[in-house]
This record gives sequence, C-alpha cells and structure tokens, in this order.
Amino acid sequence: MTERVIGILGGMGPLATAELFRRIIEKTPAKRDQDHPRIIIYNNPKIPDRTAFILGEGEDPRPELVESARKLESWGADFIIMPCNTAHFFAESIQRKISIPLVSMVEETAKRIEEMGLKKVGLLATDGTIKGLVYHRALLDRGIQIAVPIKKDQELVMKGIYEGVKAGNLELGRELLLRVARRLEKRSEGIIAGCTEVSVALKPEDLSVPLIDPLDVIAEMAVRLALGL
Repeated sequence: MTERVIGILGGMGPLATAELFRRIIEKTPAKRDQDHPRIIIYNNPKIPDRTAFILGEGEDPRPELVESARKLESWGADFIIMPCNTAHFFAESIQRKISIPLVSMVEETAKRIEEMGLKKVGLLATDGTIKGLVYHRALLDRGIQIAVPIKKDQELVMKGIYEGVKAGNLELGRELLLRVARRLEKRSEGIIAGCTEVSVALKPEDLSVPLIDPLDVIAEMAVRLALGL
C-alpha cells in the first residue's frame, strides 16, 4: 500500500499543534527516520477564535479554516486532522469544501469511549465546545452521558485554557484545570481532555478515573491511516 500524507490543520493553538506532531512521532513504530510518515503542518494562528464566534462574540473562523484545509490539500495531504476540539463544530463546513477526508477527532474519541465501555464521562472543554454540543452529539448517539463542570468551575476551565496554557503560563493552566478535573471525576467514569490545551496540561496519572485524550486518539488514528496499519 502507498503511504498517505498526513495534513495537520494547526495553529489553534500552536503549542497544541506541536504536541500533536510530537505524539504522532512517538506513536509511529519506527526504527529509522524513513519509517515515519510524511506530514504537512499548516500552523495558522490567524484563524479567528472558535469559541468567540460560537458564543456570538467574534469573527467567523470558517473562511480561514476552509482556506487552510484547501492549502493542505493542494500541497499534497491525503487526509487532514485538526488539533482543536472546538473547531470540529465547523467540521462539516470544511469537509464540504475539500475532496480529501477530514478525520474527526471527536468521532474517533467517541468510538474509543464506547469501546472502553464507559457510560458517563466528564468533559473539560471550552464554552464553545460545550455550547456547540461538539461532543454531546457524538456521545449521546452512542448512549453515553456527559457531565460538565458547574458554572464557577467552567469559568476556571476557561481561565486555565486562555490565561494559562494559551498565554504560555502552563503552571497556572495545569493548576486550574486539575482542580476542576478532580471535582468532575467524582461524577464520571472517565474525563475527556476536550480541549487541546487540556491535553497539554493534564496527565493520565493525575486522576483516579481514565483521562481520555483526543490528541492521543487522533495521533494513533493518523499513524494507522498513513502507514496502512
């Protein structure tokens, strides 16, 4: 089988994009450089904030998302993955404008949770992901319930994401996100790191329930699709 070229539609944020690239490398069964798949990364941090638009407070990110996907296609990507959970709210709009697959991190994560046999999971994500029902649709279709943080805790999640990880203050981001995660795990059988900044900040050993990390899920899927495993 001919190997496929991975396209990463990144920049949302740059650190999460770099983290996905690193995880793909780590999950590739390679013994030499030549065993790794080809990857094209378009790190476009100029894409307008996805949550702001979903909440009716910002510029529409779809033109930049579509243009970014088209560039990856024109550069030779065989499929696209997107290390931003909230951006999956626009996945169908992007897919309609390109002829290569946009592999959904959200759908693949929902499949993984179903395979794990979990019936109720907590969701650590942006306001946009929660309000946009990005994970709710995929999980409820599979009979999986969702617990979200209470209002005050959700404010801490947003602060941890935006003033913490996105602003380069990983210590603040980790402290706030971990505080909420430990409260949320009491109501859940597992926790979804439903924002790529959460993936950067939290580790599986932090919690007493499984941490389901969509970055890991999509990294593993990308390797399988690229190498035909």
